[in-house]
Amino acid sequence: MKLTKESTAVLIAAALLIINITAVSAGGSSSHLWYEDPAEKWTEALPVGSGRLGAMVFGGISEERIQLNEDTVWAGPPVPEANEKLYPAFKKARRLIFEGKYEQADEVVQAALPPRIVPRSYQTLGDLILDFDMKGKASYYKRSLDLENAICKTEFTIAGNKITREVFASRPDRTIAVRITASEPKSLNFAAKLSRPADYNTESLGDNMLSMRGQASHNGKHKGVRYSCLMKAESIDGQILTENKRLRIENASSAVILIAAETNYNKEKPYTPLTDSLKEKCLQTLKAASKRGVKELKKKHISEYRRLYSRVSLNLPETSSSPKPTGERLKAIKQGKSDPSFSALYFNFGRYLLISSSRPGCMPANLQGIWNKHIAAPWNSDYHVNINMQMNYWPAEVCNLSECHKPFFDFIENVYSKGSETARKAYGARGTVIHHTTDPWLFTSPFGKVRWGYWPFGGAWCSSHFMEHYRFTQDKEFLRERAYPALKANSLFLLDYLAEDPETGLLTAGPAGSPENAFKTKNGKDGFLDMGAAMSQQITWDVFTNTIEAADVLKIENQFIENVKSAKARLALPKIGEDGRLLEWSEDFEEPAPGHRHISHAYGLHPGRQYTYSRSPEETKAVKKSVDFRLDHGGGHTGWSRAWIINIWARLGESEKAHSNLLSLYSKSTLRNLFDTHPPFQIDGNFGSCAGIAEMLLQSHTDAIELLPALPKAWEKGEITGLKARGGFEIDIKWEKGELAEASFIPSRSGSLKLRYKNKTAEIPSRKGIKYKFNNSLEIISKRGK
Repeated sequence: MKLTKESTAVLIAAALLIINITAVSAGGSSSHLWYEDPAEKWTEALPVGSGRLGAMVFGGISEERIQLNEDTVWAGPPVPEANEKLYPAFKKARRLIFEGKYEQADEVVQAALPPRIVPRSYQTLGDLILDFDMKGKASYYKRSLDLENAICKTEFTIAGNKITREVFASRPDRTIAVRITASEPKSLNFAAKLSRPADYNTESLGDNMLSMRGQASHNGKHKGVRYSCLMKAESIDGQILTENKRLRIENASSAVILIAAETNYNKEKPYTPLTDSLKEKCLQTLKAASKRGVKELKKKHISEYRRLYSRVSLNLPETSSSPKPTGERLKAIKQGKSDPSFSALYFNFGRYLLISSSRPGCMPANLQGIWNKHIAAPWNSDYHVNINMQMNYWPAEVCNLSECHKPFFDFIENVYSKGSETARKAYGARGTVIHHTTDPWLFTSPFGKVRWGYWPFGGAWCSSHFMEHYRFTQDKEFLRERAYPALKANSLFLLDYLAEDPETGLLTAGPAGSPENAFKTKNGKDGFLDMGAAMSQQITWDVFTNTIEAADVLKIENQFIENVKSAKARLALPKIGEDGRLLEWSEDFEEPAPGHRHISHAYGLHPGRQYTYSRSPEETKAVKKSVDFRLDHGGGHTGWSRAWIINIWARLGESEKAHSNLLSLYSKSTLRNLFDTHPPFQIDGNFGSCAGIAEMLLQSHTDAIELLPALPKAWEKGEITGLKARGGFEIDIKWEKGELAEASFIPSRSGSLKLRYKNKTAEIPSRKGIKYKFNNSLEIISKRGK
């Protein structure tokens, strides 16, 4: 049979597709997302990001949409401000609560709160639209996201012509790059344009460049940052023309589109915009990237990205030698099919998302990471600090991505500087305070409804992340210069905020709610504010404990530390109810929402470390009963809530319950592109579940490093390398038939290493940089070092 040119191209395309699928089967099932159809909606598109720039790639055939984000494109002020009415209202409400007049306390505080100012949102930068001149039906279609190299690829054959598109977000070169190739020479013909749902202007810049600029706002109100986005097209053998505010590429064998974007947001002083020429900065970025060439851009991008991603690797059992698209795997899990390696894929995807949305010098990951299609996003896509922002960073340290934690610290320190004014005005207190949410304009005041808006513990919770960074890295300079000042500022606020309970003489924090929840008063009405709610006391205990520990390491002894120690000793601790559950409130109130998504009174177990079976068995058991009660009444119905439950069961050593809830998250709260859904899409569940998988395999919050503390039966064989433990240890673990096979450790400092597996414990002196390997009896079988 004589092969035509077209049939030869088809055979080549088919062979390449088989090679690609074989590569997935041979080891890519936990490192590739792939699909056999284009995305029909945004929540099916695939994300790329450099921390600052992001894109959602749809993988269309005749039309490709690449939705763009830049992490500082926010609408702006006005913002909620602390007012002088709040201080007397706070004092009066405290007195009313001590008198049991909860409803009146709520009314007093509500009258002093400013309204919610909305929308004032993080916004899409816009869309890159590519319109192709193509005839015929596409075959051998595949779109994929390579987590090992952070590249999104679309491939298909049409009329015998193999088309390949690659998209990546280069951190080193500050660009998004789109590379398009065809197997048939000079066969590419397409148009490229930039657009945005609102507030933009476009213009041509020469023959191969387009500009889009504007100012983020909401219908001209709440004006925020000014932005500039430039697109440049390149082709070695094609012609590039400008027509109707778009670029036309004709008769090309390959083409490259480069995107650069800048805003005038000033991270150091948000209310003093940058004065640099945004257009000129974009031009310089594109000039440098263009000079480097797309092959070198790609090479540098992969090298820089893999420096972080390759630190950790997780392998779990494969159930089939026949590779299936990611959407089909997810659908099968929802139908009850077993697919252990899917958890490795989901874990790796979580690490990928953190690397792609949070890098030093960038904004921290918000409610959607950096990926947002909206002008007015749900909840403004802001920084909720009553769990959501913190959950975004739960995987940072344990997954060996401490650098990705840095945007959190930079941002929170800026918010703390504003919080000192709110602490003084609203509470007559020293130190700093943040309520339930903030955004790039750094507001810290309570606003809106008492139920969710009046909760002054956001900043205190965030300070625990500073201490955790020290515990994992052993960076004493960070502890001295950043962690201790953050802890001190929050301890000062709490020292002034605490009040003595007139009945017990113990110190209670309030008035404050338990995030977004309510209780029934004796009159049968919903109450929101309490003195000494469980989470209020647990966070206070945590901040004081961290401050004392930091001072001990730094050898600080002064009156302030003595005051913290004295206050900690007098703290009222959460109570256990008659049914054995840990009480969320200071009294055993009836719950109007027994399956509430927040499990705030579990903070002392996770992410805190106040409760452990060895130190506080009764409270630990009480938290377990509380979580069971929540689940029995419909809890865990949002993605991030389910992620928290996974971590709680892992911390309790309940391996099968942790795994069951992980499967529930896949079944009920995971979109086709593996984004978490609240609903709608909210990225904290991705990050929280990634941390939960690590928590099932390694824990270090007690006096020892615990190996495989919550290993489920479904993961009977596996290996994880590169996880970090508190104390500065990097750890590899291998297991077979559900039992530890071997583990190895590399300490970042010399000192004592205490290791635990089931009922076995080993403690040895360790030296920095030496790799220690143990067998399943925790006996050293080798030591290697420089």
